[in-house]
Amino acid sequence: MEVRLAAQGWAGAGRVALLAVLLCVWCRAAAERVRYSIAEELGRGSLVGPLARDLGLSAVELPARKLRIVAGDEKQYFTLEEDNTNLRVNDRIDRESICGAVSPCVLFLEAVVENPFDIFHVSVTIQDINDNAPQFDREFVTIEIIESTPPGTRFPLGSGRDPDIGANSLQNYELTPNPLFSLVVRESPDGTKHAELVLEKFLDREKQRNHHLILTAVDGGDPVRSGTAQIKINVTDANDNPPVFTKEIYKVRLMENLPEGSLAFQVKATDNDEGTNAEITYSFSDIAKSVHQVFTLDPRTGDVKVSGPLDYEERKYYEASVEGKDGGGLTAHAKVHIDIIDVNDNAPALSLLPILNPIPEDSVPSTVVAVINVRDRDVGENGEVSCKMDGNLPFKLEPSSENTYKLIIARPLDRENVSAYNITITAVDRGRPALWSSRELVLEVSDVNDNAPVFEEAAYSAYVAENNAAGALVVRVQARDADAGANGRVSYWLAGGSAGAAALVSVEARSGALYAQRSLDYEQCRELAVAVRAQDGGSPARSSTATVRVFVLDRNDNAPRVLWPAAGAGGAAAGGVAPAAAPFEVVPRSAEAGYLVAKVVAVDADAGRNAWLSYELVQASEPALFRVGLHSGEVRTARAVSERDAAKQRVVAVVKDHGQPALSATATLHVVLAESLQEALPELSERAAGAEAAAGELQFYLVLALALLSALLVLSVALAVLARLRRA
Repeated sequence: MEVRLAAQGWAGAGRVALLAVLLCVWCRAAAERVRYSIAEELGRGSLVGPLARDLGLSAVELPARKLRIVAGDEKQYFTLEEDNTNLRVNDRIDRESICGAVSPCVLFLEAVVENPFDIFHVSVTIQDINDNAPQFDREFVTIEIIESTPPGTRFPLGSGRDPDIGANSLQNYELTPNPLFSLVVRESPDGTKHAELVLEKFLDREKQRNHHLILTAVDGGDPVRSGTAQIKINVTDANDNPPVFTKEIYKVRLMENLPEGSLAFQVKATDNDEGTNAEITYSFSDIAKSVHQVFTLDPRTGDVKVSGPLDYEERKYYEASVEGKDGGGLTAHAKVHIDIIDVNDNAPALSLLPILNPIPEDSVPSTVVAVINVRDRDVGENGEVSCKMDGNLPFKLEPSSENTYKLIIARPLDRENVSAYNITITAVDRGRPALWSSRELVLEVSDVNDNAPVFEEAAYSAYVAENNAAGALVVRVQARDADAGANGRVSYWLAGGSAGAAALVSVEARSGALYAQRSLDYEQCRELAVAVRAQDGGSPARSSTATVRVFVLDRNDNAPRVLWPAAGAGGAAAGGVAPAAAPFEVVPRSAEAGYLVAKVVAVDADAGRNAWLSYELVQASEPALFRVGLHSGEVRTARAVSERDAAKQRVVAVVKDHGQPALSATATLHVVLAESLQEALPELSERAAGAEAAAGELQFYLVLALALLSALLVLSVALAVLARLRRA
């Protein structure tokens, strides 16, 4: 793409007025470039061109494309408007100070856009305006002419200096009319115009010793600018032989690193006269101030030495006129053309423009993260620059144009491994010896949610003793997320589990602590499993799940329960007795030792040691007559039954578990020693009568208690009525 904007300026009455004419020409080139052309000396903020429009960017997409410019110059001559639409002048642009006599004067910069990334090369041609008038190095020029000098002889008058170029530069010379003299303008190969005075007639010193002329230099600008020098001609007596230089034009080539004080070259003139007329004095007759600053001429020897720094980048060429004057006043002139040869004395200059900083870690390879612009003021091989990047980093440099490189991603990035890169970019020229410079660029990698939380364990096991307090800590799970910020902030949730588990436990979202919702009962739930999900705060969120198995540990919270004899046996603390209804067992008097009387059957709802039961005989009418199996609960005769043993025997056995503390229950057996059931009936009837008597006694006491309560109720009502009557 090429866009050309031309602006021509004219100066008048010391002030500059600008007439801008916009001309847009579109064409397609191998490398896309936008070209503008503006006049020098435009004020800050002056329009260079509608850059965004010329790049094909609409106002809607402009914010997302992030248009920026990068220039290799140390001074930023251009800037973008706040809305990034137009390219404007940022600082005063003086074509003469930037480019000197070089034409065209072009400044280069790159325009960078993103989404997608692209680089456009922009060139701005600085057009000359007529802002400089021609000037002579010497306002007063004195020429000695012998009266015998033949007509046609020429005398150099020097040349004016005009830093403008083209039509605005010096175009012609004018001389005040005089019949004795005329003016000839000569043009050197580089285009410089020199004025020479031509003698038209013989001079007569006796008639007029001095002549005064005015030399005017004019440029071709509109309006025309001019400068003048006064010429004084002194007519002297005859001097036979003027000096003659060995060369009419001295051509010299000097290295720019020639140290001050070095001999640059020598001019030489000879004179065939003798005595003082042969003594020649050398001087610069037509020289710019810039030449005076870097060269000195020895008036006696003609040696020209370097007196100031030579810089090819500042000035590549010098021209001067050397005058040789003998003792009689006769002069000769020679031209000196000095070419400065470039040496590799400028290191490359680097400009960095970060495009992505920080860089999202999921950026794909070939993504552009920075633009590097490199310039070397030297020329030829000395100005050819290559860039390289130090270290084995996941980036690489890719040339975009002659002076521009793109820093792109070469391999996938992972912030969790490396969160920042310190990149050193080195630019090296091809000079001998090579010069280099380097710049450091720190690129940070921003996090994206590419890691799910990871639990420290895939499955957790927790053990909780039953009868725990509600809200007791069960276990704490923890998951770690390698991401940063919200992407690495983990929250915990229950994500299912065994039936009813959600009602028994809960998880704290921030800490991952699992708490019991209520007291757990081993006899109802011995084990439960829940799934805990760890989820980060990224978008979209990532999660992982771990299984937590909670095992309820038994405590000795259940006393043994006697199933036989009789139901309803109670339990008590260690050593306590819970009597139960006691049935009769008939044991023949002929029973031998070991006779099975009965078996106490008991169970314990606990588990493990808490459910291990043991039996002991704690009470018996005849302690030596019975024994109880420690683990079986079998009540057997310890010896043979004798006639002396009472017919009715009472046996109390205790059942204990092995918990800490131990819990127990008791069982009572009534044993009748008889050979047959008929023999045992009287004993049974007697016990039944006793039971009926006890029942009758109990009934009496219940009736008595009911009567007393009724009497108290009647008395209370009567007292209440009497109290109300008294108040009435």
